[in-house]
Amino acid sequence: MRTGTSRNSNQGNRATRWLAVIAVLVVAMLSGTAAVQAEPAARQHSRSTAERAPWNTPGYSWTQTLHTDGLAIYAGTLSRPEIKPYWTITIQAPATSSLTGNATTSELGSATWAQQTAQALRADSQPARTDAIRWPDSYTDTPHGIQGYRVRTGAFTSQTDAQSEATVLKADGFSTSTVEWTGYDSDQPMNGEQVHVAVIDPRRLDGSVAATHGNAIATRTPVSQLASASGASVAVNGGYFITADADGFQGAPSGLAAYQGKLQAMSVGDRAALVLGEHNDVSIQHLVSTVVIQAGRAAHQVDGLNRKPGLVRDCGRVGLQPTSEPRQDFTCTSADDTVLFTAQFGASLPVGVGSQATLDSTGRVLSVGARGGSVPAGGSAVQAIGGSASWLTSHLVVGSRVRTHEQIRDDRTGRQVDVSETRGIVSAGPTLVQNGRTAIDAATEGVIDPADLSFNYAWGEIRQPRTMAGIDASGRLLLVTVDGRETGISAGGTTAVSDGVTLAEGAQLMRELGARQAMNLDGGGSTAMAINGQLVNHPSDPTGERADGDAIVVTLSR
Repeated sequence: MRTGTSRNSNQGNRATRWLAVIAVLVVAMLSGTAAVQAEPAARQHSRSTAERAPWNTPGYSWTQTLHTDGLAIYAGTLSRPEIKPYWTITIQAPATSSLTGNATTSELGSATWAQQTAQALRADSQPARTDAIRWPDSYTDTPHGIQGYRVRTGAFTSQTDAQSEATVLKADGFSTSTVEWTGYDSDQPMNGEQVHVAVIDPRRLDGSVAATHGNAIATRTPVSQLASASGASVAVNGGYFITADADGFQGAPSGLAAYQGKLQAMSVGDRAALVLGEHNDVSIQHLVSTVVIQAGRAAHQVDGLNRKPGLVRDCGRVGLQPTSEPRQDFTCTSADDTVLFTAQFGASLPVGVGSQATLDSTGRVLSVGARGGSVPAGGSAVQAIGGSASWLTSHLVVGSRVRTHEQIRDDRTGRQVDVSETRGIVSAGPTLVQNGRTAIDAATEGVIDPADLSFNYAWGEIRQPRTMAGIDASGRLLLVTVDGRETGISAGGTTAVSDGVTLAEGAQLMRELGARQAMNLDGGGSTAMAINGQLVNHPSDPTGERADGDAIVVTLSR
């Protein structure tokens, strides 16, 4: 009986235990489900995710500042207090501009010049340092080996002290001297960086990625304002744009640009462009554009969109002076030019010699005559100078219709891009990464001239603020800002340092972030990232956030 009773009792105990186990499992499953369901909300909060950062970037610590489905934003800090940069004085070498033929100066000179300059400094009781600077190995289209020689004197703890000594040197005959911070040197280790990274997964994003220029092409607007106006969760500055009246219309893109499926600026050479597809597909291509207007059987090439006739910022078009090649931050000229102004131009039409035709939304010619006035609402205008002005007045007649033909293609693959199927195209350059390897086509895209080290040496080879775009192996878009020109800024009672990066260092960072393809966007004082309309990086301009041209915006569905 005891055995039978014991058996029944054991069976009952086992049953009880199994019920308890099942209950525990059910509770655990329910708890796990609740935890999974609660996780997205928890991800909305800022938290340290150094161990969870989806990349390996030696020396950086990361904080995740935003996470929703398809969008994550990280703030990264690199700090090396053992590196001690200082202010110094660089003696500039004499040079001749390859573009203008005028006398100028260069950061680097020949070995003979460097030796003679160092001797002159020592004869003046000044210390002298001579450094051999090499071409970046990651440039695919420039020479290799020694690029030139740099001569410096002095090591100062303050910029003011260095400037005072530079004044003394000028009085002693060293008239071309520049005060510089060694933390910006490409041949010195970084001592501090502040980086922001937005990771956008097109497959999971409940929203859109687009480019915007606001309500008008010929205007400048801070990125934070463009972000607020479009309701963007994150926005960064986009392509190159005109910053001075002498070069055209401020804010207008200086390279290929499209917004809301419409072309608004033409290409200036074979330069990198970020293409944002209507289904959030993204790509980096080397795009060139062609626009032709047709009046009856007569056709004529359009040389530019929404810019001043005769002025081409960044060059890169046939027939320009002094060069038809792309040249960053240089304005070329043309005596024979045809420019089309779109309904989105947003400014008074330029006046001057030449002719003009205005068109309605259907392409019907409304007027032909002198340049000036405004673009008809919903319509367009064509201006021409030189021989093109004669063609315009001969073929465009009031009441007739004009057709416009546009073509955009990748200059390296021949593939055509249908602009109407995009949410934006932003052009800048140079290319930084191709197929997972650093590949900077600096000379081809016109950001450096191997024959003239006075041209853009500081632009590419000295650390600067940068904005970059990349695409990783999973097809995710990376939008990255790196602050620069910050030797020690006050921020909330702490000190932040950010040197910036060279083009080569920017390419390396993009690779470390996982980019298989990457390109340089506009940088310097234009570098900006806004989250929910609030600026999160530290722009380098003393006046704060700069009014830029266009922006890349990520907008979540509400």
